[in-house]
Amino acid sequence: MDTRSITPARLAESVIAVPPLARDAKLRVNLAENRKIAQFIEGGGVNTLLYGGNAVFYHVRLSEYEQVLQTLVEIASQDTLIVPAVGPTYGTMMDQAEVLKDFDFPTVMVLPQREIADANGIANGIRRFVDAYGKPIVLYLKHDQWLPADLVGKMHRNGIISWIKYAVVREDTSNDNYLRDVLAEVPSNIVVSGIGEQPAIIHMRDFEIANFTSGCVCVNPALSMKMMRAIQSQDFDTAETIRQQFTGLENLRNGINPIRVLHRAVELAGIAETGPMFPLLSEIDPAQTTLVANAAEQLRMLTA
Repeated sequence: MDTRSITPARLAESVIAVPPLARDAKLRVNLAENRKIAQFIEGGGVNTLLYGGNAVFYHVRLSEYEQVLQTLVEIASQDTLIVPAVGPTYGTMMDQAEVLKDFDFPTVMVLPQREIADANGIANGIRRFVDAYGKPIVLYLKHDQWLPADLVGKMHRNGIISWIKYAVVREDTSNDNYLRDVLAEVPSNIVVSGIGEQPAIIHMRDFEIANFTSGCVCVNPALSMKMMRAIQSQDFDTAETIRQQFTGLENLRNGINPIRVLHRAVELAGIAETGPMFPLLSEIDPAQTTLVANAAEQLRMLTA
């Protein structure tokens, strides 16, 4: 596992995969199947894996957290960066900080919390976690104006933030005043687009941010990496052609549920047995399963 401190250059090396977490029939974390997922992603040239929403870290039991982290360490190759998540509640993340001290992850992502929380309280809670953890964190901006841009800037200047995952969904990606305000406060090279391939061209080209995260990269990592390199080399026609090839599975994720669809798509594409969906989430229905299977198989078969 890559344990080096994360730099802007390191962020730009690889699409940031956001995989599901495979479990067995008894909901135990499955080492062998998670290794298959990681090795498949790495085989396509991706060397950064972020375990957050798609891995349902929102609902990971504290009693299993150490085992989950150990699994992530064991499945990663020497050059692969693994970023687990903490939270979303304050009590959970502070207990997780104690577990994390026994591992060498260079950072973790704080899952966003909106219930019984406010902006200044969130910033204070994250600072307290960083003090306990001893390393800066990945700030996940998922909701519009969740934290005011000037507060994000203050957190960055105080050394709290390693990098930022920006995942606020817009009907028009190019019209995003919140992202502009955030980028007025922090360097663009520590911000990554957090909504997959679909907004990545606009985010990287027009807002000049570092890279993008992806769930569908888990089904065709080489193709997603080709898109990243095309954007970086300003070959936007090629990047757009590739982006459109991801729309079949992405549209199903958006129309049904991003986490549930990706969890099953990785299995239906023949990559690994992801196991049952983790409560409090449900399985997709049989008709949806057929659609997801077709889209996942088609995406996996595309050549980079």
